[in-house]
Parts: sequence; C-alpha cells; structure tokens
Amino acid sequence: MDLEVSPALTIPAAELGWRFSRSSGPGGQHVNTSDSRVELFWDVARSSVLSVAQRERLLARLESRLVSGVLTVDSSEQRSQLRNRETALAKLAGLVAAGLAPDGPRRRATKPTRGSVKRRLSAKGRRSETKKQRQRPQHE
Repeated sequence: MDLEVSPALTIPAAELGWRFSRSSGPGGQHVNTSDSRVELFWDVARSSVLSVAQRERLLARLESRLVSGVLTVDSSEQRSQLRNRETALAKLAGLVAAGLAPDGPRRRATKPTRGSVKRRLSAKGRRSETKKQRQRPQHE
C-alpha cells in the first residue's frame, strides 16, 4: 500500500516499515490481547523517491523528529489495528508534506504608527506613576 504524499511524491510500500504492539488506548479488555498500536517508520536519509534537494529539506526541517535519518510516527487512538494504520499513514503524509512545503512570505518590517507609540509611552508613564505611589516617602 503506497503512500501518496502529493501528486508528485508517492512513497512505495517497500520503503515503509511497520511495528505493532499492545496499546494503552481504548478497547477495554480487548486491548490486553491484541497488538493494535502501530508504529510506522520511513528512512528519509536512504529513500530512493526523494531528490537531493527534497532530502536535504526534509532532513533539516524534521531534524528534531528523526533518529538516524528515520522518521517514526505512532498511532494508538483507534481500537482496531487497521484504523491505526490508516491514521499513522495520514500522519506521516502530513509531516512529509509540511516538511516539503515552501516557506511562507517573509515579514515586511514596518514602523509603529505615531498613535501606537503615543499610547505605549502614556501607558508606561501611568505604570511609572503607579509604582512611584507605592514607595515610601523620602525624607530629605
């Protein structure tokens, strides 16, 4: 079952790895007997479907989530293993799509308006006066 991240990028099933374990989530007594928790992992560093630029971008952007170049996603929200698999695939697709998305527009630096500067300075003055009132009177 290949994972389509975008029309231009599809991760083949051969590059995806699965691991199953017992979940602590919903399922009652059933949860103690079945391996419904799903871990999905994909080796970003060694993937054959990524271009060099895509690989570098993903490695840089998902750096905190990668362990030795492998991206791992887990899912245990659902009671059935099949639905947890679908959830894990959707999570992985979302992470990869977000990692490959272009940067947003840069913020344009602007000056604060004259009115906002005036309001800020008057609020500072009021705070200063309030704090001066809290002090003990000085004897000179």
